[in-house]
Amino acid sequence: MRIGGGSVSGVAEVLAQFGLSRPLVVTDPWMVSSGTVDRCLEPLRAAGLRAEVFSDTVPDPTDTVIEAGVAVLKGGDFDCLVGFGGGSPMDTAKAMAILAAAPPGTKMRAFKVPAHADRALVPVVCVPTTAGTGSEATRFTVITDTETDEKMLIAGLGALPLAAVVDHELTFSVPPRTTADTGIDSLTHALEAYVSRRANPHADSLALSAMRLIGANLRTAHREPRNAAAREAMMLGATQAGLAFSNSSVALVHGMSRPIGAHFHVPHGLSNAMLLPAVTEFGLNDALRRYAEAARAVGVAGREDADQVAGAKLLEELRALNRDLAVPTPRGYGIDPDAWERLLPTMAAQALASGSPANNPRVPDEAEIVSLYRTVFA
Repeated sequence: MRIGGGSVSGVAEVLAQFGLSRPLVVTDPWMVSSGTVDRCLEPLRAAGLRAEVFSDTVPDPTDTVIEAGVAVLKGGDFDCLVGFGGGSPMDTAKAMAILAAAPPGTKMRAFKVPAHADRALVPVVCVPTTAGTGSEATRFTVITDTETDEKMLIAGLGALPLAAVVDHELTFSVPPRTTADTGIDSLTHALEAYVSRRANPHADSLALSAMRLIGANLRTAHREPRNAAAREAMMLGATQAGLAFSNSSVALVHGMSRPIGAHFHVPHGLSNAMLLPAVTEFGLNDALRRYAEAARAVGVAGREDADQVAGAKLLEELRALNRDLAVPTPRGYGIDPDAWERLLPTMAAQALASGSPANNPRVPDEAEIVSLYRTVFA
């Protein structure tokens, strides 16, 4: 990992360390039209590398886009993929590498959890441009099945990037709404990793550090987009949160969030934010000590606060964060109430099938997930 301001200028050196010289850069249309992708392409070309671009990615990566990307990958003489952008381009690059290693005709759904996606045709190097998903440091990718409208969690070593270049200066132009959504996404990663039933000391240290950084800097980064110190802290926090949940997994918020994104096309970080206060309250007393420690890390509770007090302060902070960052409810976002109600059984079943809810301190059944969906809708 190369972390620091201006580190994207060294992307060619990172590839050279591994003997890679023929990259296909996976990005999105805005990165191309705005010229932002040149921040990655120029150092590659200056080093004499022939870099080509696949930019047909979409905000919620789909299996059809992955198949199109694989055709480009296999049609050229590429020895690596560079995922440049937010979570969607990075997840797209990771999925392309996995699907390209499979026999012709294989569909992306063949790698859905609980399958293990441990093989990739070429290595992936990730260059994040938002402080949110942590995808540059995880063994996960999330891809929508266009036939079933299911956001599939795909996990395995094939999704683990070979290297990451984490440059906070790439986030200076990220708009406030995206800063808010990706910031709460990274906070959710850290919190869920810390309270997960699969938590472990290594992941704990990363999650706590991430919560300290994000808790102290998210509002500032949202309010002052070019505040270098806040942007740097958020970028490091997001990467640490990615490392944390890659080692201890996420839980109920993510399990419930993916179906909202798949069926109603709500950005992933925003759907996490919609759910986070209510889901945290649902499991609070089943991992009170951990939630209290999270409150202290975020900076809203002190050592002198009893765990119950600290837990209550965490809930209030999560609600306050949503207010301060103008996070709407699903109804406020414009989702039709009848469509929401009609899809609740499907969304609950898909949430459970992802496996993430089983990591929650309080493991819900389908009826409890439906109830939580109804709670957050208003």
